[in-house]
Amino acid sequence: MKTIKIYLVLLLISISSWGQESDLSIFESLTGKVWKAEGSWGDGSAFKQEIVFSFDLNNTIVITKSKGFTNKEQTQYGARNHGIRKFDTNTKTIKFWEFDVFGGLTKGEVKVVGKNILYQYQYGETIVTDMWEYVDENTYNFKVGNYENDTWKQLYLETQFKAKKMSN
Repeated sequence: MKTIKIYLVLLLISISSWGQESDLSIFESLTGKVWKAEGSWGDGSAFKQEIVFSFDLNNTIVITKSKGFTNKEQTQYGARNHGIRKFDTNTKTIKFWEFDVFGGLTKGEVKVVGKNILYQYQYGETIVTDMWEYVDENTYNFKVGNYENDTWKQLYLETQFKAKKMSN
């Protein structure tokens, strides 16, 4: 009987740690869709992007593939970013890495507030936040700027991502 209790405890611990390793459930509603947004940055330059989210490696990471402008003149549109989101069991946070066509890497932390998803990262001397603010299952308001103490101090971009089911 004592052996059975030990096995049960070990089973519960392993199930608990597996759940923590794959704590990316906030991204489930984003998968299987193509998310598109258009708008203008604060300086007047165009913003146009489409993103596809998918789970990989037994649901332990989320992969993103984004299309956007691939030159500074904003005349070419194509594959622009590939990203990874992963739950870090040591810090109990979601980390992200975003690789771009220009050779850059943006990395930071994802915070979940209700159904909203906030990406926070260092950009030069500034901490920038990208917020996916939930509207409904196919719509998120998208904001980029300086976000401190639940308040936008400055907005660089404000637009909306709309989703369409992916065609097979």
